[in-house]
Amino acid sequence: MAEKTGNKGFSLLLVLLFGAFAVLALFPLFALLLASFKPASELFRYGLNVRLDFDVMTLANYKMIFSGKGGSQNYFDWYRNSLVITLLFTFLCLLLSSMVGYGLAMYRFKGRALVFTLVLAVMMIPVEIIILPLYKLSIDLLIINSIWGVILPFVVAPLPIFFFRQFAIGLPKDFMDAGRIDGCTEFGIFFRIMVPLMLPAFGAMTILQALFSWNNFLWPVIVLRSTEKFTLPIGLSGLLSPTSNNYEVLLAGSIMTIIPILVLFLFFQRFFIAGLTVGGVKG
Repeated sequence: MAEKTGNKGFSLLLVLLFGAFAVLALFPLFALLLASFKPASELFRYGLNVRLDFDVMTLANYKMIFSGKGGSQNYFDWYRNSLVITLLFTFLCLLLSSMVGYGLAMYRFKGRALVFTLVLAVMMIPVEIIILPLYKLSIDLLIINSIWGVILPFVVAPLPIFFFRQFAIGLPKDFMDAGRIDGCTEFGIFFRIMVPLMLPAFGAMTILQALFSWNNFLWPVIVLRSTEKFTLPIGLSGLLSPTSNNYEVLLAGSIMTIIPILVLFLFFQRFFIAGLTVGGVKG
């Protein structure tokens, strides 16, 4: 009886602790949401806060975005560009990285250990170090100021390769032998047998890579030059300048950028949790 009471008390303590962390984590987002309904004069007077003043709260900031005012005339072009780049990048990254990770895990070939060591080494190199050679390479390939210039340099990334390799290494190789006996090709074994078994890994990497592409700022701001080709992070940052600070449009536009990632997480959250859990204990 005393043990059950102790367990209930510990569970209640954990709930209160995680609840407090959740409130702290969500506070900036809640303050941003409320501020997006307030005029700029209120923002300069009180800053970001959680004051519920319904007399001053309005939809005018969102109306400015839809009407193209306050520097937001290209807002939906930026939104479309971010969606296209994120969809293409995530699809290609998952396809190529999963094939590389699967190959490193399931096939024995000369140089496999060296390739995997190089993948681990690349994970430890800060992206800022390779920016200049990547920029020169992009100029040579004539992909500057295009969506392919944003996508291609990072489409095969070391982290997804490592994650897929760690996940695939725990899959039974008997399925591969059974597929070969049935006349399936190596690509057929991968796409028809192994990919369904790797769905949790795909779910986890879909969220992480889509989030990376959606929020990526440094490389797109170097590659993209035309205003109509900007992504959301670049376009929104341009709303603040020495001559015009459209804070109210920036806040409302930032809130709307959350929607695609939120929908993606709600759709893949079951695979995301399963993928991180299983992938984290295999190796």
